[in-house]
Amino acid sequence: MTRTITVGLDGSPESLAAADWAAREAFLRDLPLRLVNAADWQPAVYVSATLAAPLPPSDLRQEWSARLLDEARTHLAHRHPELRVESQELTGQPVTALLRAAEESELLVLGSRGLGRIAGFLIGSFSQAVLARSERPVVVVRPGVHGEAAVERPAGDGAPAAREIVLGLDLEKPGDEVIAYAFEAASRGGAPLRVVHGRTVPPYYYGGDLMPELREDLAARAPQELAEVLAPWREKFPEVEVIAQAVVGGAGSHLIEASADAALVVVGRRIRRSAVGAHIGPVVQALLHHGAAPVAVVPHD
Repeated sequence: MTRTITVGLDGSPESLAAADWAAREAFLRDLPLRLVNAADWQPAVYVSATLAAPLPPSDLRQEWSARLLDEARTHLAHRHPELRVESQELTGQPVTALLRAAEESELLVLGSRGLGRIAGFLIGSFSQAVLARSERPVVVVRPGVHGEAAVERPAGDGAPAAREIVLGLDLEKPGDEVIAYAFEAASRGGAPLRVVHGRTVPPYYYGGDLMPELREDLAARAPQELAEVLAPWREKFPEVEVIAQAVVGGAGSHLIEASADAALVVVGRRIRRSAVGAHIGPVVQALLHHGAAPVAVVPHD
């Protein structure tokens, strides 16, 4: 596999925002950036609310695709002159082509409108299929989110402080790949890492204070279990400041809240290779719709 950061382009502002984010990530990792588009995909300009607009002829789509890639390369060369940028027109159906591109990359970056709508070739089931089936990390970015490593927020010495990397961690299925991705991102960016774990109350507890001792037990055990899982990673990445946050209840709302001041939110997705099918889960869904930062979805066994 060629080590590269790949970004899918469709001509929308969302995909251009993703390209800018991917360019910064490629620079941090000292990797080339690969821009991909397929002439068979429907350009964002032709997408209507009902998807009823006809496709232009294939030769015009290929011309449009080539022009899109050239313009994106020019844009990125101006903003990131030190970056190695490649481009490629892909063939095949959108989901298959993106999954193939992801397999050949360290990271796939896509653009999103948020609030339930994914732009261009990533509308509806396309986006969910890519996220649900990719066995490589995928980052979803939309315009207006703060994906930069630093912000104009003074640290102790008056210098800009790095935005947090936020990790949503499931202690029952933590996934080393997910934890490693978050720690490595924090280490590269010189950022603190906030780890959020939500412990769901068992169903028989719902309905009030019928079992207050259960809540107290969960509140006491969760931080200890979180600390045990994170201990070897703290040792491996001693330079990373870790803020562990254990909460009773679902993690989704807490991750959305934490995303307001984050450079990146990292969540895991279990790889499913069964007839039941793959899905992205409610926490990922909520972050894609309402989060205020780019979201990295990291698959793990």
